[in-house]
Amino acid sequence: MRDLAWDGYPNARDLGGLPTPLSPTGATVFGRIARGPRRELLTDSGWAAANTWGLRTVVDLRCAHEVGLRDGDPAVSSGALTGTNVISAPTEDQSDPEFQRVCFPILDSPEYWQHNWRLQPHLVRTTLETIAAARPGMLVHCSAGRDRTGMISALLLGNAGVPPDVVADDYARSVRAMAGSASHAPTTDRQAAWTAAEVDDWLTTATPTVRETAERAAEIFDTLGVAHPVRTRLRDLLTAP
Repeated sequence: MRDLAWDGYPNARDLGGLPTPLSPTGATVFGRIARGPRRELLTDSGWAAANTWGLRTVVDLRCAHEVGLRDGDPAVSSGALTGTNVISAPTEDQSDPEFQRVCFPILDSPEYWQHNWRLQPHLVRTTLETIAAARPGMLVHCSAGRDRTGMISALLLGNAGVPPDVVADDYARSVRAMAGSASHAPTTDRQAAWTAAEVDDWLTTATPTVRETAERAAEIFDTLGVAHPVRTRLRDLLTAP
């Protein structure tokens, strides 16, 4: 039930259905937040399926220069997004020289997350605040739905009490889903050429960072300066009836 079959749209999942002791049902709530890759991949029927799921808000984690149609993207009708509010909430400023120096070589790895928090905490905090204030039934996405979306998903799920190993498994699903596919990332994406065996080998070193992120979500929120009412709202989005 977590996998979302939206036409043209790989690597799309509902963040509901994951175990947590903070929910009265013992699991995160379906239909509140979904994760995925760049929305330009959706076809008309994909948008229709998303609307049936309950899509009301799109939170785009990309920088402004990454947004828009590319060769091979489907043409969709003008009414495909009717009723959907698209909000730009970039997690990073890719024009910053220090960010480029430190993060560009590792943007396709959770290794860069800690540098994003250190160099641009205000942007990650604003992204989380945007999600907290957005209308539920939201899609959170970046380019591949893997790295920036993976970072935000790990923080959301960790804050919602989902076990770190489960969060790491969710991240690994995105890596496997996008391996061998172009992500339209601003830098070279090593994973675009990886085989399944190469992915499995790499995940043994990458997933511990994801586990740690989920485990330390409260501490990371402190570092980012996320206010407690925002943390509570984010937790309630995924746990409250």
